[in-house]
Amino acid sequence: MRNLDHHTITDAVLARQAQAADPRLKRIMDSLVQHLHAFAREVELTEEEWFKGIEFLTRCGHITDDKRQEFILLSDVLGLSMLTVAQNNDKPAGCTEATVFGPFHVEGAPHYELGADISNGAHGIPCLVRGTVRGIGGKPVANARMDVWQSDEDGLYDVQHPEIDHTQARGIVHAGSEGRYHFRSILAVPYAIPHDGPVGDLLKATGRHPWRPAHLHFLIEADGYEKLITHVFRSDDRYLDSDSVFGVRQSLIADWKQQADGSYVVEYDFILNPTTQDIADA
Repeated sequence: MRNLDHHTITDAVLARQAQAADPRLKRIMDSLVQHLHAFAREVELTEEEWFKGIEFLTRCGHITDDKRQEFILLSDVLGLSMLTVAQNNDKPAGCTEATVFGPFHVEGAPHYELGADISNGAHGIPCLVRGTVRGIGGKPVANARMDVWQSDEDGLYDVQHPEIDHTQARGIVHAGSEGRYHFRSILAVPYAIPHDGPVGDLLKATGRHPWRPAHLHFLIEADGYEKLITHVFRSDDRYLDSDSVFGVRQSLIADWKQQADGSYVVEYDFILNPTTQDIADA
């Protein structure tokens, strides 16, 4: 242990943590150490580059607060968030696919009656959102809790507006007894993820743009069904094939249809995966 070199240090670290009481933690840490050390050897990491990496992570920590989570953004743009979502949400064919949670969800969003306007003063073109929530067998999911949030027409969420002291373009509604839901909000638009910090610098350095295609966020929960975290994307968006966080799935794309009065309507049906066989067979 007193004469370690770059060939032997990996085994020394693994031996040092061999007595970890939690087997899952040991597996994760052993793999992390091996991959990190292999990465450093593969790219022949210099001390200066290592210090720059530490500086980058430190900047991510400094800019993170209760309204901005730079580490989630980092995970998103590296594809790690979507990789984790994909490998942990392997649902039966026909179920609505999951996608990234994103950094702008807020706990305790206001509750609205079915059909209400959740925009609450957010700037944007009026839009009606409607559809049904069903199980994989077609059974309507009554009273499904639908937590919804989106950006305004400027591409910003309410928490990104320091002058706004109330929620906008977010809220919780419940589907009706037949699984149908409808509420009013504003037209979803494409927006850039926050790129005025270290993650933005990383995107610029790697020749990437920060844009996300227009979408609505949904977090849907109902007794007897798996929780669903997903988006619904606008079919006419230019960024569908280059989403900066890799969250687009073909099955989550819908048409926003303009009406005679200039407003829009989008319809989307959600299919939930049951957690019990009796619900699946119903």
